[in-house]
Amino acid sequence: MFSEKANAIFKEVIDKYHLINTVDQPFSNPYDAKSQNLEHLLYRKCWIDTVQWHYEDIIRDPNIDPVSALTLKRQIDASNQDRTDMVEYIDSYFLEENKGVTVNEGATINTESPAWGVDRLSILALKVYHMNEEATRENASEAHRDACTIKLNILLEQRVDLSTAIDQLLSDISEGTKYMKVYKQMKMYNDDELNPVLRGEK
Repeated sequence: MFSEKANAIFKEVIDKYHLINTVDQPFSNPYDAKSQNLEHLLYRKCWIDTVQWHYEDIIRDPNIDPVSALTLKRQIDASNQDRTDMVEYIDSYFLEENKGVTVNEGATINTESPAWGVDRLSILALKVYHMNEEATRENASEAHRDACTIKLNILLEQRVDLSTAIDQLLSDISEGTKYMKVYKQMKMYNDDELNPVLRGEK
């Protein structure tokens, strides 16, 4: 199943990141980039999400220096763009994989493309990792650990459900009962032509 492979890669990424546990550590992808290798794309996608997760932690420091916060905000913006780009690369992989499928009469479209489901699955892997940290943190109160254990179990159930839904969607697409139609995100805030502040308008 696709989701089994994806979840294993996401765990690999998150465990690797936390060996050094810093946002500025070097990145290397152990999976071959040739021919839009799916494992390569999934690994890169989750690494972007993992670094951004920790950017978001850092910027919430109430004592952060304003200049550092602005720099970090720019990094978060760039990371969001990278994240969106990776989703589109993964969808391109699925489109190519299914280009020969004959779409059945009456086939329906999903509310989101497969890769946006993958995006949610990657973020969910991070939630599971960090909620487990809180559920097992020795210097936390028992009440805190118990509350986080309840949340962790819900997240684990959610991961099973989301994994099942993604696998079913990919199966439906491969059988022609659903079809993919991918819209580029067309983000405006990073575009010099579309953001009035960037193009110098008041």
